[in-house]
Amino acid sequence: MGFKTGIVGLPNVGKSTLFNALTRTAAAQAANFPFCTIEPNVGEVAVPDDRLDTLAKIAGSKQVIPTRMTFVDIAGLVKGASKGEGLGNQFLANIREVDAIAHVLRCFEDGDVTHVEGRVDPVADAETIETELMLADLESIEKRLQGLVRKVRGGDKEAVQQERLLKAAQAVLEDGRPARVVEVEDEDRRAWANLQLLTTKPVLYVCNVDESEAATGNAHSDAVAKMAEEQGAASVVISAKIEEEISQLEPDEAEMFLEELGLKEAGLERMIKAGHALLHLQTYFTAGPKEARAWTIREGTKAPQAAGVIHGDFERGFIRAETIAYDDYVALGGEQGAKDAGKMRAEGKGYVVKDGDVLHFLFNT
Repeated sequence: MGFKTGIVGLPNVGKSTLFNALTRTAAAQAANFPFCTIEPNVGEVAVPDDRLDTLAKIAGSKQVIPTRMTFVDIAGLVKGASKGEGLGNQFLANIREVDAIAHVLRCFEDGDVTHVEGRVDPVADAETIETELMLADLESIEKRLQGLVRKVRGGDKEAVQQERLLKAAQAVLEDGRPARVVEVEDEDRRAWANLQLLTTKPVLYVCNVDESEAATGNAHSDAVAKMAEEQGAASVVISAKIEEEISQLEPDEAEMFLEELGLKEAGLERMIKAGHALLHLQTYFTAGPKEARAWTIREGTKAPQAAGVIHGDFERGFIRAETIAYDDYVALGGEQGAKDAGKMRAEGKGYVVKDGDVLHFLFNT
């Protein structure tokens, strides 16, 4: 399972430049005018993971297949989007389809690039979009509550649960806070997710800074980091221009370029790490002579469901998972060495898969 992240922000903050860099395509037109992205552009990128290459070398794998991450470049938003201003209705509909929001904020000064509000204030920009999402949620909640009245009166259990959850969301939204701050009980999680409220989406703030500030950030990105911490959100500092340049280079050249700039890794890798943490995702591996492959699952996933990510038949007919911890696999020279050392375990249906596990599933057809 990969995950889909919507890249959002006000016009001219660098969304499309970042999207082009991350997906190494020119599919999204980057231009200095609002609404240059009319249709959401979708791109998939490989998730970099050095562990996969290490496993492939040990297993002698012919193919290396990383897990993938989907980015959606969504049209720029302006004030009044919740009422359909600009491309508001389309923007809101597109956000409903993603798992998380990467909110690109302009943290650079450049007189040649117009800001839709005529000033550089990333915290205010973030508040603009959050407010529009909250207003859209409130309008949606009001309509749904009206539609539930008859069923609630009739004692419909599902309707009663929906009403309770909608009112909990309504209360925090009217208090000026996003619905993601509502504490949801385990038995309500499925129903809560089905509400598809926009402000329940996890948010990653992406601070787009000038090239010279990519390694250190600046006062604007510091203000965003403080805001993110207060909200329980995440933030990363990226220079979209640098990412665009890196995307055109060979791996060795890109590494040298990053070193010159004082950067340990590309912005894509930082975004992926932050995104994984935000969505509580982790990776397990399968490795053999044919291929070494990475698979993404949510933290807490049990072995049968992890097997189901490969194929539904694996989950339905699950018998056991032959499991080797990544460190043991590497230290002992692969599967046979781990077996000989007693480090391969046979795990059953109740096993919770750990990040880095190397798994081989046995199942009935």
